[in-house]
Amino acid sequence: MTTTRLLFVALFIGLAVLTATAQDAPASELTLEKAVTIALQKNKDLVTAKLEVERADARVREAYGYAMPAIDFSGRYSRAIEKPVFFLPDFSNPGSNRTVPIRIGSDHSIDMTFTARQILFNSAVFTGVGAAKIYSDAAREMYRAKEIETVTRVRRAFYAALLAAEAAEVMRANLRNAEENFRNVQSLAKQGIVSEYDLLRSSVGVENLRPVVIQAENNSALALDALKAAMGIEATERFTIGGKLSFEPIDEEVLKHAEEAVLSSNPTLAAMRHQIEVNRAFKRVYWSDHLPTLAAFGTYQYQLAKNSLDISAADFKRSSLVGLSLSINLFQGFQTNARVEQADLEVRKTEEQVANLEMNLRTLVHSITLQLRQARQRVEAQAKTVEQAERGYKIATSRFLNGSGTQLEVNDAQSALNQAKINRMQAIYDYLVAAAELDQAMGRLPFYARTAAERD
Repeated sequence: MTTTRLLFVALFIGLAVLTATAQDAPASELTLEKAVTIALQKNKDLVTAKLEVERADARVREAYGYAMPAIDFSGRYSRAIEKPVFFLPDFSNPGSNRTVPIRIGSDHSIDMTFTARQILFNSAVFTGVGAAKIYSDAAREMYRAKEIETVTRVRRAFYAALLAAEAAEVMRANLRNAEENFRNVQSLAKQGIVSEYDLLRSSVGVENLRPVVIQAENNSALALDALKAAMGIEATERFTIGGKLSFEPIDEEVLKHAEEAVLSSNPTLAAMRHQIEVNRAFKRVYWSDHLPTLAAFGTYQYQLAKNSLDISAADFKRSSLVGLSLSINLFQGFQTNARVEQADLEVRKTEEQVANLEMNLRTLVHSITLQLRQARQRVEAQAKTVEQAERGYKIATSRFLNGSGTQLEVNDAQSALNQAKINRMQAIYDYLVAAAELDQAMGRLPFYARTAAERD
């Protein structure tokens, strides 16, 4: 074997080993806090909202710029190819109609001018500064709304992944119990204690659970993919879900006052209220076209005119002036009145949208509150049901092993226990999702999400 072939073989083996090592590497554990942190860093909508905040801040600086003085500099050099002609009467022949052309000016001329202008009064400028600030506040509220929406979406996906993972584990545990029960039935059948029917039913019970376990594991994988999409990461990322579905009840006092609190804390509603103020500011800007504009101005100029380029500083002559300018629109074809009317309609339209959003938020919070209370009752009820189902399964298994029960009783008890566990997990999931939606409606971030957002 040649040296080149040996190198290729070694390279191939090395790549194979690296690939196998990467595939066998344990997947990292993903907690809810980590998921939120990643989503806040990678979510494209959130990045767009951040850019909108930066654009709003730039508009504020631009608005301030209109109220600050403007200073310009201009310079010019000209070379006369043919000097301009000025015609005078022919004073040497007073009675004639002749004129005498006289060229004026110089071959070279230079002028440099500094001009300054400061607005002393213009209602549109000063109103625009306030409007830009309000727009900036609205952009920040929209960013906060998008941030809370992102966190809520990740929370829902994370809870769904936890639910699917725990459901798959319940199915696997049921399969293990069924296999253990089948082994016990086989042992009893060999001793002639149980019938062939019980042995067949136990075997069928095991085989019926295998596709259920496969389906549950597939559902868990799909839930993980949905979580990755909510986080904004690639589907090829490998991790395991950390934590369990745990019931964390919300204080009842929070639920009692939620409908009133949402009107003062919802970021989307706050942004729309800012939009009303922006529209009112635009109305004042348009109306200010009726008012005059007063500005101060000044110029400082250096000039030079010479027939040669033998130039020195003493050849430049300076001049300066200051003054005031006043302008007012007397008539614009009723354009100003039309713009004011349009701005007024925008204000009224946004006010109607705010009123509608307030009503929808009240309805939403009322609905979420009912869901939370109902889910809490289900969680508490299902906790007792699971205890009873576990006790029933133990009794049925014990009766069967003692020869006083049947395999049908064991299967029914196992099915009841399985359903009770799934129902309890579903109730906890429904409660956690409703709690996340309540936080979103009220403009709140949970503690771990606030910590992640601050780090971002």
